[in-house]
Amino acid sequence: MSRTYTIKVRDRATGKTHTLKVPEDRYILHTAEKQGVELPFSCRNGACTACAVRVLSGEIYQPEAIGLSPDLRQQGYALLCVSYPRSDLEVETQDEDEVYELQFGRYFAKGKVKAGLPLDEE
Repeated sequence: MSRTYTIKVRDRATGKTHTLKVPEDRYILHTAEKQGVELPFSCRNGACTACAVRVLSGEIYQPEAIGLSPDLRQQGYALLCVSYPRSDLEVETQDEDEVYELQFGRYFAKGKVKAGLPLDEE
């Protein structure tokens, strides 16, 4: 039987904190929606940064988060649409433009992108 964790999501835009119960085998965003909680999202497949959060405490598993570089993941960023809880969690929504800038800004701003995006670089 799968474990269920308590997830606290602080929504920076609204100032609200949502408390969810999320099974370890379910995506956090999808479960939030089923529980009537509206959180920011766009693509739903881990490719954009609309649902990005910063993990304040706890452990998250996001093997399909192709929209986040290894560096941003190490800094504690996660994409809720493709994230599974691995413990009780506290996360905070981020401004999409902020995360996009952290992820891609240094490349687009300097015109360095020739072919493809640098998602796999170490």
